[in-house]
Amino acid sequence: MKQWRAIAWQDIKESVRAWWFFIYALIFGGTVALLFILGVTESQILGFMGLGRLLLTFIQLCVAILPVFVLISTVRSIVGDRESHVLEYWLSMPIALGDYYWGKFLGRFLVIFLPVFFALIGASVWGLYIDITVPWHLFWLYSALLVAICGCFLGFGFLISTLTRHQEVALSVSLVLWLVLLLFMDLILIGVMLQERASPELVVSIALANPLQSFRTAAMVLFDPRLAVLGPTADIILDFFGRVGFLLYALIYPLFLGFVSAYTGFLIFKRGDQI
Repeated sequence: MKQWRAIAWQDIKESVRAWWFFIYALIFGGTVALLFILGVTESQILGFMGLGRLLLTFIQLCVAILPVFVLISTVRSIVGDRESHVLEYWLSMPIALGDYYWGKFLGRFLVIFLPVFFALIGASVWGLYIDITVPWHLFWLYSALLVAICGCFLGFGFLISTLTRHQEVALSVSLVLWLVLLLFMDLILIGVMLQERASPELVVSIALANPLQSFRTAAMVLFDPRLAVLGPTADIILDFFGRVGFLLYALIYPLFLGFVSAYTGFLIFKRGDQI
């Protein structure tokens, strides 16, 4: 227990000193501040206003920004230690491979999730200070969605980090993965539907297999229970899942993908050549 906690703490300290962490924290903290300055809390969309409107805008920004930051900051975890011979230093000590791997995983998860979570807390505290009603149910649901998407792409990042031998390759693979998932949210699926005349159910199934799309749609469900912005597609989703069922799917499915990816990466790491 002490070994993986020591590795997690060491990874947290190294990450906090890195330049990417300051940019990462500044982007999400600055985004909340900017939304307040621009008066987003005073606008209204589909009945949502105040802090709920700000949280809605913030979570939509996270769809595009958060996954790529998670991947870029994570894919270098194992392969970076291998290239810099830090991994060789760690393994020269009486530390199990599982303690090293999962300690790194936990430390990186905390570094990635806490700045985003603190941005939400800061928005809520400021909302209370300026006498804006805080929709706590949305706050906790958004926090749970952020845990799910962070865990998902963290697992992808660790899998890529164990499969590659160079940081440049790992970064390239992570960017390609992010672009493919981003394109499959709209552009590629529209092309598939038009060219192949695929059934709407098949297209929706492919779309919801994309964790980015499930995250985005779940964020929509929270402020638009009938998913009016999706048109007829909403009927397929809500008839099959229901509102609560889809929210559970959007929470469990990305976490499952992340765990499977991270565990697969661990098996590859444990059986491969660590040095």
